[in-house]
Amino acid sequence: MTELEALAELAKRRGFFFPSNEAYGGTAGFYTYGPEGAALKQNLEDAWRDIFVREEGHMEVSAPTIMPEDVFEASGHLDGFDDMIIECSECGATHRADHLVEDAVEDVEDAEALDTERVAELVADHGIECPSCGVALADEPVDEFNLMFGTNIGPGSSSPGYLRPETAQGIFVEFPRLKEYARNQLPFGVAQIGTAYRNEISPRRALVRVREFTQAELEHFIDPENDDPPLERVADVELPLYSAEQQQGDGGIQTYTVREAVEEGVIGSEWVAYYLGRTMAFYERIGVDMERFRYRQHLAGERAHYAADCWDAETELGGNWVEVTGFAYRSDYDLKKHGEYSGEEFTLFRQYDEAKTVERATVDPDMSYLGPEFGGKAGDIADALAALAGRDRSAFESAAQRDADGSSGDEPRDGDTVTVDVGGESYTVPVEKTGFSVDEQTEAGEHITPHVVEPSFGVGRLVYSVLIHSQGTDIVDDEERTYLDLPAELAPTSVAVFPLMTKDGLDDSARDIAQELRAAGFEVAYDDTGNIGRRYRRQDEVGTPYCVTVDYETKETDTVTVRERDSTEQKRVAVEELSDTIERLVDGETLADL
Repeated sequence: MTELEALAELAKRRGFFFPSNEAYGGTAGFYTYGPEGAALKQNLEDAWRDIFVREEGHMEVSAPTIMPEDVFEASGHLDGFDDMIIECSECGATHRADHLVEDAVEDVEDAEALDTERVAELVADHGIECPSCGVALADEPVDEFNLMFGTNIGPGSSSPGYLRPETAQGIFVEFPRLKEYARNQLPFGVAQIGTAYRNEISPRRALVRVREFTQAELEHFIDPENDDPPLERVADVELPLYSAEQQQGDGGIQTYTVREAVEEGVIGSEWVAYYLGRTMAFYERIGVDMERFRYRQHLAGERAHYAADCWDAETELGGNWVEVTGFAYRSDYDLKKHGEYSGEEFTLFRQYDEAKTVERATVDPDMSYLGPEFGGKAGDIADALAALAGRDRSAFESAAQRDADGSSGDEPRDGDTVTVDVGGESYTVPVEKTGFSVDEQTEAGEHITPHVVEPSFGVGRLVYSVLIHSQGTDIVDDEERTYLDLPAELAPTSVAVFPLMTKDGLDDSARDIAQELRAAGFEVAYDDTGNIGRRYRRQDEVGTPYCVTVDYETKETDTVTVRERDSTEQKRVAVEELSDTIERLVDGETLADL
């Protein structure tokens, strides 16, 4: 049995996760976290908050999962959030075309970076067949398929919306208000843990590729000219890097310190380098096997539409590398787009050290001309003229005058016109009707659009990685033992309490101790079924780090036996010291240290 098969069996039997809606035949791409899995997932999210919200000093929000269509038109998701689909004309099954190529063609590891025509060629050249019915797919087209789930907001179809494909947009659209909470000072970060949805073509590999999943995302807003990351905090952290250059040259993983990666230009963005270094401690803390971990740089063809540079954190699972976190320098793409589409201010005011005198182009449109000439569009045209003057004053200046006498052309001449676009239509206005002028102004600062650095974590994939990496077996008392080597703070249950026997008051004492430990803040399981060895095995199997046994000696000495999962060592501890002892163990000490 492979490690993936072993985990699938354990996850279902012991309540970590299982396919949803099985009573109705199941629904591909949807999973329910059982009692053990929900607790593990919550503990992982708490560890993420501890580092990326509390320690980094960022704020956290919780936004709706459904957003109006305009949001995703502005963000680019309506046009660019696609995967490659191929449909079998024989059986009607649909598949991710790039995944079929990766599975069938040995020397292609990242078909997602290829275009649809090249993927179709590879399908044909290698005789790839439909996984569902076995018919060759050589003649089938490869198309783009948008991954968003559509819906309607309210009755009827007049207000279309979508389930968010990422939590990030819920942060970006609220920037005008969030910047006020940050007192209009950069840099500041906004975190969010929440559900996202993608209508995957071929959900597969358990929690790896699903249609509903949890993201933990941080959007860090910075001034690209003035804000530098605290690289000294992570300068000596070692990073296992698989750069684009190494991928194209068949190189392997190379280890750099953060300082070396920045100085040698392996990582282009200092902010991305900072978060790659900062996040290493998080992966180690939650139990990722760092021998099965790497940072891989995106190739040019696979970068998201908004990203200037991207790196993925990947874990090795069952022989395959799986993305668990994406690190992107999103520049000012998102805020600029939402500012353009919404008409709201997605900028911040940057104060100069000293006031500056600058030339500014302005317009004061003659509405007595625009009104009769353009009717209801007059106001929009006036706004468009003002925006154009702000970004390109040369559109108003006289090209003929510049060419003829070498002057600046600031003063328009009769007959000059300027054209603006409103709602997809072009409108031409005589420049003398725009009130265009260039004036000197004294300014104390300027409005800037912040850039965004984004670490985006797939919580489900991290849960899956931690479970796979923590699986272990050994021999205890001549029997094979299966266990999960989970960090104590991540384990669904902190401590299990057993009575040796369910008589002579041992069970009553055990229940009292369990309740006292719960009151002290621990997650506690009580189990009095089966022999003590079987109870130990049950707790080892779900990763419970410590077990407490109440026996007949407890009645005489007021002590209990504490057993450690990893070493299976045992030690007697006074009941009155038990809570403090468990806390010390959870914090990292071992029984041998006590």
